[in-house]
Amino acid sequence: MASNGLITDLYQLTMTNALFKKGMHERKVVFDRFYRVNPFKGGYTVVAGLSHLVDFVKNFTYSDEDIEYLRSLHIFYPEFLDYLSRFHFTGNIYAMPEGTVAFPGELLLRFEGTTTEAMLLETGLSMIMNHESLIATKCRRVRTVAPKDALMEFGLRRAQGHSAGLWGARASMIGGFNGTSNVEAGKLFGIPVLGTMAHSWVMSFDTELEAFEEYVKQYHDNLILLADTYNVLEMGVPHAIQVFRELKAAGKLPKKYGIRIDSGDLGYLSQEASRMFREAGFPDAIISGSNDLDEYLIQSLKEQGCTVTSWGVGTKIITADGTSALGGVFKMSAREKNGTFEPVMKISNDVSKMTNPGIKAVRRFYKKGTGKMITDLVCLADEPFPDGGDFTLVTESAKWRKKELKAGTYTCEDMLKPVILQGKAVKLPSLDETIAYANRQMETLWPEYTRLLNPNIMEVNLSDKLQELKSHIIDEDLKKK
Repeated sequence: MASNGLITDLYQLTMTNALFKKGMHERKVVFDRFYRVNPFKGGYTVVAGLSHLVDFVKNFTYSDEDIEYLRSLHIFYPEFLDYLSRFHFTGNIYAMPEGTVAFPGELLLRFEGTTTEAMLLETGLSMIMNHESLIATKCRRVRTVAPKDALMEFGLRRAQGHSAGLWGARASMIGGFNGTSNVEAGKLFGIPVLGTMAHSWVMSFDTELEAFEEYVKQYHDNLILLADTYNVLEMGVPHAIQVFRELKAAGKLPKKYGIRIDSGDLGYLSQEASRMFREAGFPDAIISGSNDLDEYLIQSLKEQGCTVTSWGVGTKIITADGTSALGGVFKMSAREKNGTFEPVMKISNDVSKMTNPGIKAVRRFYKKGTGKMITDLVCLADEPFPDGGDFTLVTESAKWRKKELKAGTYTCEDMLKPVILQGKAVKLPSLDETIAYANRQMETLWPEYTRLLNPNIMEVNLSDKLQELKSHIIDEDLKKK
C-alpha cells in the first residue's frame, strides 16, 4: 500500500520540524480523543473506524517522492526530512472497540507515543474516526425505528468521495444495516451485496411487463421488481402479479419475491400494493421502499401503517444528513518530564473546551441481572478497579447528584482496549464479531437514550482523584497569573 505520510495538515509538519530543531521531537506524550456533543441531537455515538485506523497507522510512512515534495516547499530542515524518511509509529493506541456506544466528554481513544507521532497522525486519525463513527451512529438511528426490517445501504453514488462511500458502507454494517449496494465494499469487507434493478432496466424494453419477464428468466432467485417506472398501482403491481402467477403455476415461485417502490407516497402505495398482493394470493410478497429516506421519515411512515419491510437508504446516511461532522478532538493530557509523566490540560475561558488531565481510563458500570448500562466513569488509569463493593459516583457538573451502587448489584468493565502496542497491530475482532457486539451494546441502553427527539443524555462521571487533579492544575495556573 502507498505511503500515507502526507495525509496530515501542514502545521503538524511545521510544528514537528521546529520541535526536531529543539531536540524535543521524541518526547513521550499521551493524547486523548473524545467529542463534546452527540451528533443528530441524539443520546449516543457508535464508535467506528478502528480497522481503517490501524491500516492508516501501519502505512503512515514517507516515500522518496513524499520527501522530495516536502523539500520543494523550502520550509523544512534537511535533517528533519531525513528523520521523516525513516519514520514509523512505535507507540500504543487504546480505544473503545468498534460498535461501542459512547458519550460526550469521555475518551474514545488514548494515544501514547512521541510528540512527533501524535502530531503527524492526529489529522488522519481524527478524520477516520470522526467520519465512520458518524455514519455508524446515523445508521443505528435508522435501525432503532425499524428494528426487524431489512436495511440496505444504497449511498455510494451520493457519497462525498470514494473513501467515504467505501468505509461508510462498512460503518453502516456496524450501525445495524444488513448489506450494501457497494460491490467493492462487499469484496474487501465481506459485506452482503444487495440490489436488483434500476429504472434503466425497465426502460430498456418496450414494455414494463417484458422487462419483468426477462429479468425473471435471468435472475429467478432475486425477484424484487422495480414497480414505479410508470405507475405503481395501475401498471407496476399488476405486472408483478402476472409474473408471480406464472411462476406459481409452474411451481417456480421463490421464497422471497416482491417489488420496490422508489417514488410517490410510500405509505399509501405500499398499503395498496400489499392489499392487491393479498387479494391475488400473494400475501408474502415483499414491499421494499427507497427514495431519500432517513430515520424520521421511516418512523413516520411506519406510524401511518406503511407496509414496507425492506428499506434502501442512501443519501441521508452516507452523507450523515443532520450533522455534517462529529467534531471529535485530540488533546494532550500528559507529557514526559524527568523520567515520568506530568498531567497537563487545556484551560480556557470557554469551560466546555477545558480538558481532563492525566493518563486516564474509562470504566462502564452495568446493572447486574439486566445488563443495562448505569453510567461511565472517567478516572486515572492507576486507580484501583472497582472490587464489586459499595461504590459512589459523583457527577462533576452537579456534585450533589450521586449514584450509590450497592455491593453485588453491578458489574464493571474497562472500555479502552489495546489496538496497537509498541507499533504492532493487535488482532481486532472480525466484522461479524463487531456487528454482534454493536447489537449487544445497543441492548444495554435504556429506551430513553435511543429515542430520536429529546433523548436522555448519559452523565459521564469523573473520579474524585481526577477531579482533585483537575482542580489542582487550575489553581496552580491561577497562581501564575
